[in-house]
Amino acid sequence: MQATKRQVAEGERITLGLTSWGRLGEAMAHEGGRDVFVFGGIPGERVIAEVARVRRKYVGARVVEVLEPSEHRVEPPCPYYGDCTGCQWQHFSYPAQLVAKRDKVVDALIRVGGFTGPPVSEVIPSPQEYGYRNHARFTVGRAGALGFVNRETRRFNRIDQCMLMHSGVNHILAQLQGNCGETTQLSIRSGKETGDFLVQPPMLGRSISVPTGQKSYLDSVDGKSFRVSSPSFFQVNIEQAAEVVRVLRRWLGLNPEQVLLDAYAGVGTFAILLAPYVKKVIAVEESSAAVADAKENTASIGNVEFALGKTEDVLGWLAEKPDVVILDPPRAGCQPQALHSLIKLAPPRVTYVSCDAETLARDLRLLCEGPYTLERVIPLDMFPQTHHVECVALLSYDGPGVQLVLASASPRRRELLSAMCLPFRAAP
Repeated sequence: MQATKRQVAEGERITLGLTSWGRLGEAMAHEGGRDVFVFGGIPGERVIAEVARVRRKYVGARVVEVLEPSEHRVEPPCPYYGDCTGCQWQHFSYPAQLVAKRDKVVDALIRVGGFTGPPVSEVIPSPQEYGYRNHARFTVGRAGALGFVNRETRRFNRIDQCMLMHSGVNHILAQLQGNCGETTQLSIRSGKETGDFLVQPPMLGRSISVPTGQKSYLDSVDGKSFRVSSPSFFQVNIEQAAEVVRVLRRWLGLNPEQVLLDAYAGVGTFAILLAPYVKKVIAVEESSAAVADAKENTASIGNVEFALGKTEDVLGWLAEKPDVVILDPPRAGCQPQALHSLIKLAPPRVTYVSCDAETLARDLRLLCEGPYTLERVIPLDMFPQTHHVECVALLSYDGPGVQLVLASASPRRRELLSAMCLPFRAAP
């Protein structure tokens, strides 16, 4: 019999036993037939939580008192913690965060990917638990204040210093704080090693004491400088970005005879840092701004060429077969057609870099139902104090296996098989 949903009200305090982690880093409980997502909790704890938001299918709440604490509970150092929900795990010890992140990856690979006993390594920790981010996007509140909005209550919180940002970002934040009333959102990007920065959008107020409206800035990874335009993606934790490159080099066994394809190449980070170890790099990127950055960043490198377009389109007409492929898609993962085209290309080695364990597991399932075997997944902590985790998955080609033959000339049937990422040969 289905449990009756007990009505709870916003502001009500309820006693809960926390059972597991939720998808967005909260601890989960069950109350009155509903899931309750509890910010500031740890599975295994017994807490008193205040209801922040009542939804149709779940309740959002926040810990106000811990009755039975976890052995992994620590005191959050940030004065904004709990009001600002940008960090989810400051109350959770860093070694325990790493264990939980590995468990999250394993769970996604089993539950979403269908893998049995997935080969997941221990999480590579970040050299810095705080002060690692080079990019912040702020909401502008009343009187031009900069801050973040609570995910559940939607309440604005002024932030004078963010502990996740490095000092360059916080220095600019301090100069702009309270002076940004002419916009609603503000982005600060600052190179940790270069000292260069970018503030968008441009502002004209007399109280603005720092330059704004820069179209690009210089950042660096592993000693190499990169021009990054305002719309372009760039890694927020440069120390861990360099570690990803080291993992790729170590596992791919690159040599001067190989052709490497870097899909979703962005401003060319992987392409540039790995170019010295291969014969040629083909970098695929759909953002024209990012490709313009990448071409400038590779001006002195002769073995990198660029293909402007969506990966799913470019892989379909690529004339040269790569020996190694790096996939580094956005959080939403790869389009099925991109994976289908990759299977047709059949490169011997594929690596998939992802910041979302569930979309990674979904796409790995499709590749491994085809001709690939999952050799290893290496998680890296790119985002300490949050539930997010970066992964590098390593796959090897096992041969064509069973081949699907489409005995029809129907374009619609071809389209359907391609959309399902099923490799096939057409023989009408």
